[in-house]
Amino acid sequence: MAALTCEGSWFCCGNSWGPCGTTGTGACGTCHSANMQHAWPNASQACWDITRPDLCGINLARRTCGHRHTTTNRCNGSSVTTSIADCGPRTKSFCGERSCCGSVCESNRAMDLTPAAYSRIANLSTGLIPVQVT
Repeated sequence: MAALTCEGSWFCCGNSWGPCGTTGTGACGTCHSANMQHAWPNASQACWDITRPDLCGINLARRTCGHRHTTTNRCNGSSVTTSIADCGPRTKSFCGERSCCGSVCESNRAMDLTPAAYSRIANLSTGLIPVQVT
């Protein structure tokens, strides 16, 4: 996969709202917010139909549950390797959204990390950061 640059965020695993640990185990049935995992917008056809990153100009390869990606924070160079455990983010809802640190900016949310993974590369309070995904 060619490197993808986009916005990265964090989420609590599962398909319901609530405190992390109470929201379920995600589309793969293995997601836990304390694990080094992430959601991917093209984890299945059903997932793709919900997230539609192509509507933001992003075409992503299909990668299924367990596939590993490395996400690098473009603000500080920190990286984390995680495995797919859920579907998301719903990229089409964030087309054009932009986050920056200094002169480094990226658009379109396409990577959702668990709180444990996100906190390895950034403070959770930042919420969104420019990232590179390989």
